[in-house]
Amino acid sequence: MYVVIVEFTLQPGCAPAFRERVMQQARDSLELEADCEVFDVCVDPERDDFVLLYEVYKDEAAFEAHLKSAHFADFDAAVTPWINERKLSPYRRL
Repeated sequence: MYVVIVEFTLQPGCAPAFRERVMQQARDSLELEADCEVFDVCVDPERDDFVLLYEVYKDEAAFEAHLKSAHFADFDAAVTPWINERKLSPYRRL
């Protein structure tokens, strides 16, 4: 399994719109990608501007396909203006 953790720090005031859009991205990824097994959206209860994604894919190729999907392109274009910082960390699940 290929695991990706993505950490977002958001622009002030953008959290509600970002959260709504990232939840749609999670639904789209799980429904449209057979090899996307988990797409969890986590928020920090004390920091409105921080969102963490925990995603699990069959393998690295499945994650690369995710990045090339139309729904990811739409998501990325919509949320990029709302992001101060984005950090992606890949892992392999044992």
